[in-house]
Amino acid sequence: MAERITAAVDVADNSGEQSLTAEADQSTSDGVAQNRDRGTDNDEAQGSGGTESPGKMASPTELHSGHKLAGRYRLEECVTRLDGFSSWRAVDEKLRRAVGVHILPADHTRARSVLAAARSSALLGDPRFVQVLDAVEENDLVYVVHEWLPDATELTTLLASGPLEPHDAYQLVSQIASAMAAAHREGLAHLRLNPNAVLRTSTGQWRVRGLAVNAALRGISSDTPQRTDTEAIGALLYAALTQRWPYESDAYGLSGLPKDIGLIAPDQVRAGVHRGLSELAMRALVNDGATASRHESACTTPEELVKAIGEMPRVRPPEPTFTAPPEYQGTSYQQGSYGRPAPHPGVTQPVPAPPPPLQSRTGKALKWAVSALLIAALGLGSWQLADALLDQGGKSDDTQTQTQDDNDKKDTQPKPAQPIQIQGAQEFVAKGEAQHPGDVTKTYDGNTSTSWRTVTFLEGPSIPPFKPGVGIVYDLGSVRDLNTASASLLYPGNHTTVELYAADSLAPASLDSMQQLGEVTTNGTNATVKVSKPAKTRYVLVWLTAVPYSGADPSTYAGAGYKQGITEVKFTG
Repeated sequence: MAERITAAVDVADNSGEQSLTAEADQSTSDGVAQNRDRGTDNDEAQGSGGTESPGKMASPTELHSGHKLAGRYRLEECVTRLDGFSSWRAVDEKLRRAVGVHILPADHTRARSVLAAARSSALLGDPRFVQVLDAVEENDLVYVVHEWLPDATELTTLLASGPLEPHDAYQLVSQIASAMAAAHREGLAHLRLNPNAVLRTSTGQWRVRGLAVNAALRGISSDTPQRTDTEAIGALLYAALTQRWPYESDAYGLSGLPKDIGLIAPDQVRAGVHRGLSELAMRALVNDGATASRHESACTTPEELVKAIGEMPRVRPPEPTFTAPPEYQGTSYQQGSYGRPAPHPGVTQPVPAPPPPLQSRTGKALKWAVSALLIAALGLGSWQLADALLDQGGKSDDTQTQTQDDNDKKDTQPKPAQPIQIQGAQEFVAKGEAQHPGDVTKTYDGNTSTSWRTVTFLEGPSIPPFKPGVGIVYDLGSVRDLNTASASLLYPGNHTTVELYAADSLAPASLDSMQQLGEVTTNGTNATVKVSKPAKTRYVLVWLTAVPYSGADPSTYAGAGYKQGITEVKFTG
């Protein structure tokens, strides 16, 4: 009998969440050289300070490309083979999407711990982590199936071309620290948080893979898991700022620090490093109480690191650069000689001589006669033209005035609002637990019978102080002019308050980092928030700060308490 757990995301539609570059280990040895100064273990350099026990070298069932697990997961390519387990890129033929699979024998000494770690990670359900989709024991094999993100790039690959810009490094440490703080609140640790385990998607979101599972596969544990993960986040930030690994040994394609000089601040390694981020990296790295005099108190947990990030000034993205238009190129023709090339410099053009004057009496008489006739003709023509203008003046004035008025009206008519297509969305968790992150796509699928819902609050209608609020960040695809946002709500009732914010990414660091655009309180099932002033943004947060009591009629709304749901969200610009 197969023993299996399946995460909620496994039955969701396959809407582009399929990829991540598989972790390639650097050696076939799995022992740890416990050296916090170097931060090395034999297959990857990492300042974890953890302990690792060797696994049983079992010979798993011979697997090959094309082999199918559970009649569903077809193996495509083996990307890692180490110490009795292997990792594969595979295809889920049921949902027609790429997945990753870790496989090890059921009698492997780590099989039980790997299954337990995979199940715990799957129950977390936080979208900032690469999700575990399945954990199975079947036919003498244990295998863990996880997401495969084709649009994501490892931090290792990003750093190969140079250090990150300050704003990118700020987003990295903000998002990773927030994600790990949420994981530790649920009792989960990573213990192998390194550049291979961190990925950036095409939308700019940072995601962590291998939560709990990667450490279980290698038998890693730690007596101080929070400090271990906090130091690892500091090492990631250090590498992002300097393109150097903050230990003496080289790792992940990065050069280590020079020998015998100890750990020095990033702004001493490379010129132009952001001072606040440099200080933050040192507070996370030197977290055993031995901080230098120039540094503030150490951060020993991801939660403390999140607090320190919130206290520092926000690092803004760089200003966009514009390309200057090409200089105007004049023509080679001169006025009065159109159709003929300009004369070559230095060449004098011949000037035609005027015709000789008429000297005879006959010629003079003819000249005066012609002049008189021309004057008479001009006078007659002027009189006829003036008479015609007087007859048609009124009509011409009316026509001209009417045409001008019509043009003015056309110019002053407001342009109709245009709908903005939503390109993606993600639940924003400012504090505590997520609501239902797997249902965010149901708020813009065009189907009012599907919805995203909040959990049920026993007190209300105001959500604070339990949480600052709950909501979803939407990606409009590009920077757009935003006028209004309308949300169709699931539950009617009083005191549903909807706020609108402009965010800087799909996973903003905090609510304080966003600009509020508007707010509305409604008693019905429709909420329309008008932007108070013209705004341009790509990412928009729809934020609920008060929800109605939905248990007034138990026959209609099961589960008495304060809650709300969103069936459809639309934006216009």
